[in-house]
Amino acid sequence: MGKAPICTWICFLTLVFSHLEFSEEVDVIGAEGSISDGETLVSSLETFELGFFSPGKSRNRYLGIWYKNSPGAVVWVANRNNPIAEGKGVLTLSDTGNLLLNQTNTVVWSTNVSGAARNPVAQLLDTGNLVLKDNKSMPESYLWQSFEHPSDILLPGMKIGWNLKTGEERYLTSWTSADDPSLGSFTYRLDKNGLPQLFIDRGSVKRYRTGPWNGIGFGGVPAVPNLVFKPTVISNENEVYHTYEPVSNSITMRLWLNQSGYLQRLIWEQKSNEWDVLYSAPFDKCGSYGSCGVNSICSSRRADACECIKGFISKSQESKNCVRESPLDCQKGEGFTRLDGVKVPDLLKIELNESLNPTGCEAECLKNCSCTAYANVNVSEGRTGCLMWFGDLFDITEVSDMYRGEDVFIRLSASGLGMNTS
Repeated sequence: MGKAPICTWICFLTLVFSHLEFSEEVDVIGAEGSISDGETLVSSLETFELGFFSPGKSRNRYLGIWYKNSPGAVVWVANRNNPIAEGKGVLTLSDTGNLLLNQTNTVVWSTNVSGAARNPVAQLLDTGNLVLKDNKSMPESYLWQSFEHPSDILLPGMKIGWNLKTGEERYLTSWTSADDPSLGSFTYRLDKNGLPQLFIDRGSVKRYRTGPWNGIGFGGVPAVPNLVFKPTVISNENEVYHTYEPVSNSITMRLWLNQSGYLQRLIWEQKSNEWDVLYSAPFDKCGSYGSCGVNSICSSRRADACECIKGFISKSQESKNCVRESPLDCQKGEGFTRLDGVKVPDLLKIELNESLNPTGCEAECLKNCSCTAYANVNVSEGRTGCLMWFGDLFDITEVSDMYRGEDVFIRLSASGLGMNTS
């Protein structure tokens, strides 16, 4: 009678420890370990899952990472341009420390890390980052990570931008279609020239532009981030990049560049188990880059969205471009007309002086006969600067109160200001 409780406890503890031994390795692949098609790797809090999938109607197989509670929300694809068309793939971790995706003894994709790791481990983190590390010599640093090789999704903590030491750029690239994750036509990248701005490009053609970074957010973007997420731009001698974090760990979100070239910020709604769209960009008919010509302003509030800036007239009936009614001659009487609350012109030819106050900025622009406009902008939190444009002004958009706009001062001749110069 007395032996039964002892056996019960021994059996119970054996069951518990065997379960712990099984579950603690669920997010890790050790040296010479593998995952076959049909098996998955799950992050420790079961947020993300890594495995093989077929997108849409395709029968091709890809290695990817997705949200475990939303398998259709794929956030990263390894073999984007090299699908497994026949048979099944196997992901292995070599004893030298490289992840290899094999199909019938052919390497379809690899991490291609140089040098040998003494105790290599691959781990899927709860951030969605697949990392490769050496548990023996460098357990806290990564030999390789998927966050440094973005697909079409920017997750919290991921970076897009530039390594200024190596010249390497990280950016999003859309899928070709819902059935094909290969490199598509659109990219989402950070322009590091002047003040940082974000662009959607189609090949070499700009399709959409935010305004410059102002220390809090990007101009011309809905001013909702502080309620939901916090955007950041870091710029130093080593790198310049953009990232973001949700304001609460309870918020699940992703930024998606879809195959049609639209950028969508999506938030997971737990009650409905669906992704809600916080906003999309381009936002309206004025969102497309250069929807109006040079020296004009676009406003979605008007039926005819484009009109010339004050002091400018249409170049011709067939053209959206505008020219000055009277040219600048750098004579006494020249001044400025103000555009209130706009996405500032693109930073095509500019100068930035962070030491000038608003009065000094106006005087500096007037002193330079080539200066055509200026604005006093926030260049970082708590710091302002004088931004001056030279030449024609392009991609100016009137924005509503919910968007971040700036006041821009356009230089006009005395006659353009309506002054009597006689």
